[in-house]
Amino acid sequence: MQKIRRGDDVIVIAGKDKGRRGTVLKVLDDQRVVVESINIAKRHQKPNPNAGIAGGIVDREMPIDISNVKIFNPATNKGDRIGFKILKDNKKVRYFKSNGEVVDV
Repeated sequence: MQKIRRGDDVIVIAGKDKGRRGTVLKVLDDQRVVVESINIAKRHQKPNPNAGIAGGIVDREMPIDISNVKIFNPATNKGDRIGFKILKDNKKVRYFKSNGEVVDV
């Protein structure tokens, strides 16, 4: 079970986008995440008329290291650490370390 998953609201804690929030679009195998509207890079795209792709310079979200993001806790409006615990019905869930609230319902 991963601490940060696709669809989680995260806040960037290090790098050029420090302090910005976004939603995780993809979690990569090498401990990196792609976050919506974070770590934008300009890429030169070659046109491909067969696929209907126009050429030019496009903005792309690039991966950011998973250690540079924290999951956003709406109760405290800050980034928070994640822990795991097992509920009474033997279900493993994620919870916020600061206030003990369960992330997964």
